[in-house]
Amino acid sequence: MVGDTNATTSPHPLRHVAIIMDGNNRWARGRGLSGIAGHEKGVERVRDAMDSCARHDIQYLTMFAFSSENWARPAAEVRGLMSLMTTYLKKEIPELCTRGIRLRVIGERSRFSERLCKLIADGEHRTRNGTMTLTLAVDYGGRWDLAQAARKLALKVQAGALRPQDIDEEVLGRQLSLADIPPPDLCIRTAGEQRISNFLLWQMAYTELYFTPVYWPDFDERAFDGAVAEYNKRQRRFGLSAEQLPQGRPPETQLA
Repeated sequence: MVGDTNATTSPHPLRHVAIIMDGNNRWARGRGLSGIAGHEKGVERVRDAMDSCARHDIQYLTMFAFSSENWARPAAEVRGLMSLMTTYLKKEIPELCTRGIRLRVIGERSRFSERLCKLIADGEHRTRNGTMTLTLAVDYGGRWDLAQAARKLALKVQAGALRPQDIDEEVLGRQLSLADIPPPDLCIRTAGEQRISNFLLWQMAYTELYFTPVYWPDFDERAFDGAVAEYNKRQRRFGLSAEQLPQGRPPETQLA
């Protein structure tokens, strides 16, 4: 049964799952509901995803909650999403503390209200000792991530703390939002679209992509198990031939 699949049976451990939560509005329209109702239902699935990660011993879950481009959506929807984010943090932070889940929020915070910024900072501080990490990407874009990393390095060069010839992939990577955790092993996108939409562009260079027609509000634990089962069938070679892999495992450098 799909529900019995466990990530630990894979020859390449599944430690980090990224999710593009798509289809909330379409789910709501199909039921004659407001768009924000779809997003409210989608919040419930965040809890399911955390439960699924716990069952599969997945240490990192990164969710694309609000992209840099989402500011261009209707003003009422944007206000509703910001309000929903505020409500989510107020309600869920105590639960995250209880469950030992560390909260991180990545993205540009300058356009958030002071109240929301304080909630984010409080949540990150209170959950800092969690053993599983939930990262919410809010006002985030992969291009923004690379640009802010380049800006940090430029300032170091300007200050004389770094030579241009010393900038390589490792040095640049250390300036990115998720520099301290492994890159995603698996990225799930719901609602049928087959693109990554400016999400974790650098980090997903070798990530396995899984696309499903299921709308995010319907993506329950069984659907999550199906994505894990598909991941477990794949062979990750990281540019090597199949014969070069020791017992089908990826290079150790990719597991660091």
